[in-house]
Order: sequence, then structure tokens, then C-alpha cells
Amino acid sequence: MSRRPAGASPPQSPGGPPATPSGDRILTLPNLISFVRLLGVPIFLYLLLVARADVAAVVVLAIGGTTDWVDGWIARRLHQVSRLGELLDPLADRLYILATLLAFTAREVVPWQFTAALLAREVLLLGSLGVLRRHGYGPPPVHYVGKTATFLLLAAFPVLLLAHATSAVTATTAGAIGWGLAWWGLALYWAAGALYVVQAARLVRSVRAGAPGVAV
Repeated sequence: MSRRPAGASPPQSPGGPPATPSGDRILTLPNLISFVRLLGVPIFLYLLLVARADVAAVVVLAIGGTTDWVDGWIARRLHQVSRLGELLDPLADRLYILATLLAFTAREVVPWQFTAALLAREVLLLGSLGVLRRHGYGPPPVHYVGKTATFLLLAAFPVLLLAHATSAVTATTAGAIGWGLAWWGLALYWAAGALYVVQAARLVRSVRAGAPGVAV
């Protein structure tokens, strides 16, 4: 995590106008994929809560979850990593998780206690982010533990919905797989949250001690 000095100018090309850093690009293929993933959230909610088309909702949720890694992989492969993409990717992940949790709780696919446990972690991170912003820092970089937790949760949700919408035999198998993924995802989600809080605490201590902020 770092702070960009106010009024800093982009680097200039020799004999030409300032060059646009790749990190400031908006119209990239990875960003387009992230936007499409975001559009999938209201479609999923409509299918699950209004149309009650559970099979179609499973398909939308599965596509949204399995494409979680695609935008990042393409960004690195095509050298199209951007600051907008770094913000859109975790935003899409969180919206999918939060929307799915609330919809699943309303449809009684998951108990409210599971939803509350995940939402409590989000509240913890929001508090940490508020502290960082007061000291002039943005969100911490995504940790691989958090990405793994997100992958497990996004894999668990369509399986749990499939268990809810199918026959007893299929529901038993799908439920066992889905809840196995979900509980592992929940544990790693909180582990990642603890790592982010530790990062924020170290950064704030370094600022208060008068030392330059460093990434952790």
C-alpha cells in the first residue's frame, strides 16, 4: 500500500505529450469482463427471488463464480492491469457474495447464522478501511488467502442452490459438497480478514511513529 503524492504528473515520453500509464486505462478487456460480472448480480437476484427460476439462477451464479479468475489472468497475460480493474474485481466478488447470501437467506438455502458470520467479517474490513483512509491510504492489496476464500465461497453457492432445487438423492450429495466448500471458505474468509487488519494496524503504527508507510 502506498500513497501517491498530490499533484504528481504522469511520466512523459521523450519529445511527446505525457504518456498514459497502463494502470490508468479504463477500456480494457479485463475491465469489460468485470463489468459483465457485475451485471450478472441483478440478473441472478431476479431469477432467484422474482422468477423463481432456480436452474437458470444456478447457471448465472456458476458463470459469475468460475469467471472470477478470468479477468485477472487476462489482465496479466495481455499486460492490461489497471487500477480500475484492481477495484472492480474485488467489488464484483463482494457483490456476488453479499447478494447471494441475502437471497439465499430469504429463500432459506443457508441459515441466517452463516450469513451473519460472513457479514460480520465485511463490517470488520469496512472499519479497517475507514482507518486507512483517514491516514491517506487506499484498500490493501488482495491477499491470496482472500482470493482462495472467495473462490471456495463462489464455488459453494451454486452447489448449495443445486442441492436446494433438486431431488433428495442429488440434494444429499450436493449439500455435502456445497457445505464442505462453504465452511472452508468461511474459515479462510475470516483468516484473510485478520491478515488485512494486521496490515492496517502495522501501517497506522508506522504513521504514528513518524516512519514512512511501507507495504506489508
